[in-house]
Parts: sequence; C-alpha cells; structure tokens
Amino acid sequence: MTMRDKLGLLERRAAEAEQGGGAARLKAQHAKGKLSARERLDLLLDEGSFVELDRFVVHRSHDFGLEDDRPYGDGVVTGYGRIEGRLVYVFSQDFTVFGGSLSESFAEKICKVMDLAVRNGAPVIGLNDSGGARIQEGVVSLGGYAEIFLRNTLASGVVPQISAILGPCAGGAVYSPAITDFTYMVRKTSYMFVTGPNVVKTVTHEDVTMEELGGADTHNQVSGVAHFAHDSEPACLQAIRDLFQYVPSNNVDDPPRGRNTDPHDRRDEALLDVVPDNPNKPYDMHEVIRRVVDDGVFYEVQPEFAGNILCGYAHLGGYSVGIVANQPAVLAGVLDINASIKAARFIRFCDAFNIPILTLEDVPGFLPGVSQEHNGIIRHGAKLLYAYCEATVPKLTVITRKAYGGAYDVMSSKHIRGDLNLAWPTAEIAVMGPKGAVEILFRKEIAESDDPPAALDARMNEYRDKFAHPYVAAGRGYLDDIIDPRDTRPRLIDALETLRTKRDRNPPKKHGNIPL
Repeated sequence: MTMRDKLGLLERRAAEAEQGGGAARLKAQHAKGKLSARERLDLLLDEGSFVELDRFVVHRSHDFGLEDDRPYGDGVVTGYGRIEGRLVYVFSQDFTVFGGSLSESFAEKICKVMDLAVRNGAPVIGLNDSGGARIQEGVVSLGGYAEIFLRNTLASGVVPQISAILGPCAGGAVYSPAITDFTYMVRKTSYMFVTGPNVVKTVTHEDVTMEELGGADTHNQVSGVAHFAHDSEPACLQAIRDLFQYVPSNNVDDPPRGRNTDPHDRRDEALLDVVPDNPNKPYDMHEVIRRVVDDGVFYEVQPEFAGNILCGYAHLGGYSVGIVANQPAVLAGVLDINASIKAARFIRFCDAFNIPILTLEDVPGFLPGVSQEHNGIIRHGAKLLYAYCEATVPKLTVITRKAYGGAYDVMSSKHIRGDLNLAWPTAEIAVMGPKGAVEILFRKEIAESDDPPAALDARMNEYRDKFAHPYVAAGRGYLDDIIDPRDTRPRLIDALETLRTKRDRNPPKKHGNIPL
C-alpha cells in the first residue's frame, strides 16, 4: 500500500470512530433531548481546540458475542482542549455505544487523561452519560471504576474536577462525581442514584420515579449531591465554562483575574438602607453581595440547597474571591446541618485552590431542635469550624448585623485566623440575643416583678445598650475596624491588595481528621 492508500484507510477509520453507535442510535439520543458525546465537547470547548486521544481503542472482551462488535473509541471520547484559551482535559461518555457502559478499555482511556491532567496541572471535566458497568466484562469493569475513583481522590485539591451528569449515572458510577469538586445536572434528562427505582421498589416497597429518586431537582434541593441544575445541556455546558472565570487550573496557580473595570473606590449609598432598623426583620444578603462585588456579578454555588447560607464566586477589584454569607431571608440566616456542610466543602475548595474567602455575617446562632441534635449538628457544625480554622488563604469578614454565640466564633472570627474583620455599626456581637440572655440572667427578678413584660423589656433594652453593638468587640481588638457600609467595597479591595503576599501554614502532618 502506498502512503496515500494508508492515509485513505486512516481517514475511513477516523470517520468510523466519529460515528459512535451509528445514525439510528444518535437519532434516538436526540429524541430524548440529549446531545451526542462530540456535540457536547463542541459546546464546552473553544471552537476547534479539541484534540482527541485514543480514538482507535477497542474493547478486549470475547464473551456474549462482543468479539464481533468492537467499535472504535469503545463508548467514551477523551482528549484535551481549551476554555477561554486555558488547557482542560475532558472525557465524554457516549450513550450510543453499548449504552455508554464502562469497560476495561473505557476506564483506561479516562485514567489516561486524568493522569495527564495532574501531571500538566490542568482541570478535568467529565461528561457522564452511562448505563453503568459493562456486565459482559464482569469484575474487570468494576476494577476500572476503582481505578478512576483512586485518581479522583489523588487529584482532589491538586486540579479542579468537574462532573456534568447528562444522562443516567447509577450504581458505582456515582462515586466518581461525588468525589469531584462540582456536579452539574440537567432537568428531565439526567439522573443519579446508587440503586434505581425498580430495586428500591423490590427492597423497600417504595414506588418512586427516576426524577423523584435521583433527578436534578432532587439532588440540588434535597440531597445536596449536585451543585447546579440547568434546563438544557447547552446552558449546563456554558455554566461550566463560566466557572473557569473564577477558579485556577491547579493548586499552584493564582485564580484568574476579572475584567477589573468596576472602580475600586466605588461607594454605594444603598448599603445604608439594606439592614432594617428592626433587628428581627429579614433582608436579602444577595443585595449586599451585588452592591459590593465587581459589576454585581455573583456565580452562586448550590443556590437551591441550604438557602440559609450563600456560597459562590465573584471578582472584587479584579481578584477572584469565594463568598460565604449568612442569608437572613431564609431561617433568619441560622446555621443548621445542611448549611454547615455546604459552606465547609466550599471553603475547603477555595483554600485548596488559593481563592481568598470573604465572609458576610449575620447569624443568630445554630438551629435548635431535636432533629438537628439527633442528626449530628455538633459534628456537622464542627466541619464548618474546621474548614475555616484550617484555611490559610486570605480571610476577610464583614459583620453586617448579628453575630451570636458559637456561630460568631465559627464564621471566620479573628480568633480562628481571620485576616481582616470588619463590622458595620449595625453589628450585634454577644453570647446570645437580648431576649434569651435576659430570660436567663434575670429570670427570678422578672417573674417576681409586678409587671413581668415591662421588666423584661427594661432588661432587654439594658442588654442591647451593653452588647447589641460592635464596640465591645472592637475594644478588645476582635474587630479591626467599624466602618461606614458604603466603604465596604474599597476596604475589602485594599485588604486583598495587602494580603497578596500572605504567608501562613498549618503544622506539618499527613492530614487532619475532619469530623466527617
């Protein structure tokens, strides 16, 4: 054969590899409202940047008739490309080939790009659409999953790992996305569960649909397994691209800078009226965030889960920051189990990838109740405390109103290595709220008075005068300053500038033992 003949053979085989499971199966994929593996990569990556690896890999199975069916690529498209010019490694599972089921060769392809990503300091993005382990390969397929899980674990905190669930993801397959940093789902077409509806019905006699058991809304609102839910695949893939405006490529690089066009000295008059005069009246902390960050843009993480705490990314003076904020509009901004877990994981990601943490605080304490105590609020609340204590990135805190009890300590206080701790004049810092404190301190006096309600009010006013302000904490040095709310943005940007060269480290150890 001449070189031209051999090139012709290469072209034919390359075209065959791009066909996946064939036209009929691609049509069925589209009929479900799903894109093909390659169409997804076209939307995710910069145009023309994808370089495929292992396109001619085939499976090695000889059982159940598979020896006569060896499609190129074996059900997963792998390689690398660019997002806004930055290198990323990708794998995209192809449901049109054996239902996207994982074989030994399939797993080896994924492991190769994961190894390359760690070696070259680039993120890994996995597009999941798979029927699970390839049953015909037995334990070899299970071993392939374990090889992936190991790499997920070793890559954790080294390079960002992103999972998009764009179809079924069941059984052992769910544990790879669970280890990754962020999970995106699409409503009505993506599902995650360890055991499907049929098995659930057989074992527990519960009748549940796939959507109810493991759909996008379930995992974004109820379980907290996923971080984002979108109505379409293009929207989901664009959201992944947007994330890379804020996160670095690895644990050594600095986070990307924003456009930096919003004036650093911008003051916002509206901040004077955000916090109500009545300390028991709610307000939306989103309003504070939007008025402080660059261009009012906030990339919120897990917006539908544990709404009493807000987490997400923004730019501040061009610097990427991770924001953790109590939300007075939901459960008064109280800390509970779900909020603690949500924020702790977010903080640990920021710390692993050199992203400064801004805490906006208005917290009345931890949520009381039998259910919370029995389900381990002590242990779960300790996760949030541990995450803040452990973090060595720049940590900025602004107390807008309440900072009561142990929640004051937990929310990046000066005592746990907060770098800059500011308060608005509306801040209230004390062991507990006025009513609860007075009922404990003056219970007998109030009960024996001629007018208990009036006695209670009088003591509450006295308590407010002594503690419902930030000046006691400032007098102790627990606050670095009490500021005009309009100066919040300039002061925070100045702090980020001064903390660029921060040096802090934890004692040498293999790793800590976070209260999981």
